[in-house]
Amino acid sequence: MITSIRACVADEFQQVNELIIQQLKSDVAMVENVGHYIVDAGGKRLRPLLALLAASAQGGVDLSDVKFAAVVEFIHTATLLHDDVVDLSSLRRGRATANAEFGNAPSVLVGDFIYTRAFQLMVNLGDLSLLQSMADTTNTIAAGEVLQLMRAGDPSVTETQYLDVIDRKTAALFAAACRGSAILKGRDPSQQDQMAAYGRHLGIAFQMIDDVLDYTGDPQVTGKQVGDDLNEGKPTLPLIHTMASGSADDAAIVRDALSQKNSENLTGVIAAVHRSGGIDYTREQAVLHQQSALAALDGLAQSAALEALHGLADMAINRER
Repeated sequence: MITSIRACVADEFQQVNELIIQQLKSDVAMVENVGHYIVDAGGKRLRPLLALLAASAQGGVDLSDVKFAAVVEFIHTATLLHDDVVDLSSLRRGRATANAEFGNAPSVLVGDFIYTRAFQLMVNLGDLSLLQSMADTTNTIAAGEVLQLMRAGDPSVTETQYLDVIDRKTAALFAAACRGSAILKGRDPSQQDQMAAYGRHLGIAFQMIDDVLDYTGDPQVTGKQVGDDLNEGKPTLPLIHTMASGSADDAAIVRDALSQKNSENLTGVIAAVHRSGGIDYTREQAVLHQQSALAALDGLAQSAALEALHGLADMAINRER
């Protein structure tokens, strides 16, 4: 599905990939080694694709849009490097994380390099509104990561608090990718808000399905181990719903595992989450956000890019990885 979605901006997407490789050049070998390691790991490149499609749906993609898409991917890549260190992750996309391969210190420092390279690219674009948007977004993401860390292992986290975290740490960059494209096209603030709303709701739906896949996914497909979130003590929506709406026994199973930050009783937790409807409830909430994302596109003219944005929204809730 992602290949067909990418088709209408395939040439520009290739330009983004080439620019990313070019911008990773450094006279410090470790920077290039770690940077290329994580970039070469692949992935869907969903966020830069989103920026390109949003630009295309608003009139077309030019060099500024390509540069901005690379900025978005760099910011995402930097967050991955830092997240994997914080989460003590050893596997991403089916292979060893950069911190597992090179160590924690190089991963953090190269993440810093990639963050700053993103802002160098943004300064080159020369749009203060765009720079302000992305500075705010990067700060929001960092605050979201701190919030998630603070709430790890806390079974009292509410659905509202969960939404606050994923809004900051995941949806914010999706929203910024779309808002940035509108800024570069000279759209007025209300149009910028509409595009950002699409990205935000898409990002929330995407993260909710990520949280479902942590308990239902196939590691051979997802590239991560089932129960990783539980090991990190992340109170995600399937768990929160089970603790709030499940039987006393099921709530206790989840509460204990979450508090202890381990997946020793993963089988029991998965069974409890299914019995309590935590998986179905999370999917239902993801669909609601997908529908809100689609509604935000109503003002755009019909185009191949608009169809691709609809396709991204469908993919967000129907994917297996």
